[in-house]
Amino acid sequence: MIARVRKSMDEKDQGFTLIELLVVIIIIGILSAIAIPVFLNQRKKAVDASIKSDLRTVANEYETYFTDLQVYPAGTFASGVVTLPVASGTAPTVKLSPNNTFENLTGTGVATGTFCFRVSNTNGTTSTGFVYDSDKGGLQAAGAGCS
Repeated sequence: MIARVRKSMDEKDQGFTLIELLVVIIIIGILSAIAIPVFLNQRKKAVDASIKSDLRTVANEYETYFTDLQVYPAGTFASGVVTLPVASGTAPTVKLSPNNTFENLTGTGVATGTFCFRVSNTNGTTSTGFVYDSDKGGLQAAGAGCS
């Protein structure tokens, strides 16, 4: 063993062989092929989490509004902000996460005295978004409708 090391030092053997470099490149390629899809899936899950968070925040505002005025509002959405109507003073607003859109579904087909709305984002795992239906107990699965 010592003779081999001494011979290598005498010949000034330096660097890596082409085969060694190719093996390292192949290993890095395999690892990145595994990691990239996992990373992209995690980004979609993060978008879904922001949608659910926005749903809960808007629902809290609706319930607060109901506590104050004994009626559920017809919230409007523009420029990433949900605005609840008021007779006087400053209208309560909820700023949604980037690219999240709000759709108020309260009205036709929704039980009286309840509210229902959808928040969606094209970057999430579902294009239809998630629904919050107060009559069904809150957050509903993706693609669900209102009662």
